[in-house]
Amino acid sequence: MASAPFVVGSRAAGAQETRFEETYRGRRIVGVRHDDGRSGGGSGGGRWHVAVDGRPLHLMPRADGSWVSMVDHYESYATPLAAARAAVDELGPSARLGAPGGAPDDTSGRTEHSPAPGGGKGNEGEHRCGVHA
Repeated sequence: MASAPFVVGSRAAGAQETRFEETYRGRRIVGVRHDDGRSGGGSGGGRWHVAVDGRPLHLMPRADGSWVSMVDHYESYATPLAAARAAVDELGPSARLGAPGGAPDDTSGRTEHSPAPGGGKGNEGEHRCGVHA
């Protein structure tokens, strides 16, 4: 039997919202919209800066107004908050996002403990052209 998500102080981030903050499944999610003068992006335009437990979660707006995250870039979500919650679901209770600002444990967007393809450290020299099974 699956347990229901634990949400504290939750509300949907609507089109006019400029900030959201909540604890979801024990993880702290904070999002702030920065209006950079560009139109586009479903939730009020501008750019969203979202962090999970203080670590940045990169979100990308899609042309249809939905959002995708670096954690799950195959699924679209209606709002930045929905994308952040889905990232928390995908990370599970112990995985964390890469460190902010290029800190020594920065994994260049990968989650901690997720190796580069092939098990390497992600060096450009390891890149091979073509599709591999």
